[in-house]
Amino acid sequence: MVYLLLVVGLILLVAGGEGFVRGSVAIAEKLGMSPLLIGLTLVGFGTSLPELVTSVQAALDGAPGIAVGNVVGSNIANILLILGITALLYPIAVDKAVLRRDGSVLVLASLAALTIVVIGTLGRMAGLVLVALLIAYLTHSYLSDRKAQASASLASEVEATGGKQPVLMSILFVIGGLALTVLGARLLVSSAVEIATALGVSETIIGLTVVAIGTSLPELVTSVVAALRRHTDLALGNIIGSNIFNVFSILGITALIQPIPVPGEIIELDIWVMLGATALLLAFSYTQREIVRWEGGVLLALYVAYIGWLGLGALG
Repeated sequence: MVYLLLVVGLILLVAGGEGFVRGSVAIAEKLGMSPLLIGLTLVGFGTSLPELVTSVQAALDGAPGIAVGNVVGSNIANILLILGITALLYPIAVDKAVLRRDGSVLVLASLAALTIVVIGTLGRMAGLVLVALLIAYLTHSYLSDRKAQASASLASEVEATGGKQPVLMSILFVIGGLALTVLGARLLVSSAVEIATALGVSETIIGLTVVAIGTSLPELVTSVVAALRRHTDLALGNIIGSNIFNVFSILGITALIQPIPVPGEIIELDIWVMLGATALLLAFSYTQREIVRWEGGVLLALYVAYIGWLGLGALG
């Protein structure tokens, strides 16, 4: 029964996040917000909503392993698993302008996560700094990207989310999406903790694997669809933006709501895997105009090896 609740929680998270994005984008369009601002804020925040609600719920429930492991594990899965699968389906185009702007921010976010893990505590001061960095990043992105071509590109992406629906329907999507996400997070965290206890596995490993992959499903679906439609530049931007949001917004907001200790086991392996995956992503992106299939194969193989290592450690 607990495994069924875990699956139901994941489904509710994905469905809730999708509903929240659709409703929010539609309302923002009605209010006259620009497509660029919508893309940078509501769409970016909405795709990270499952991770945010899950981490906050885990922190409130006294499960720091899931709260922090969810973020670190999601960032690892985004690069190694999702980009790996996407590149295998179709080579990923690299937008050098976006990479120059967001690549350095991704490195900053990764180093911020490393600092927090080394310190061992995710406190309110750290949360305040992370949220401030998020606001600065969004402001800089908006001011530097106010070009007609960028706006037109995001406009077509936003339109696909269903921004033409009636206002009442949009409000229902927002409320319903948020409710489903919160309920899904409650089911996911409680069932994950119960499974970890029953199997004798640490909450951190559950957070790094099952919870992280589950909350990354919106990014996986978005990237795979983008690859199938040959819009792989959106896939890369989606992953980079999501990883930045994960650190700045999720760890930041979680810390402001409920400060938590960082599980020591994350410093032993997982934070370094996240940093290595980030470095590999940037290396593959800067070497040529696209991330080709063999590079996608390397990313996916590394993720399989990482999960295998965690599995061996859990059994041991």
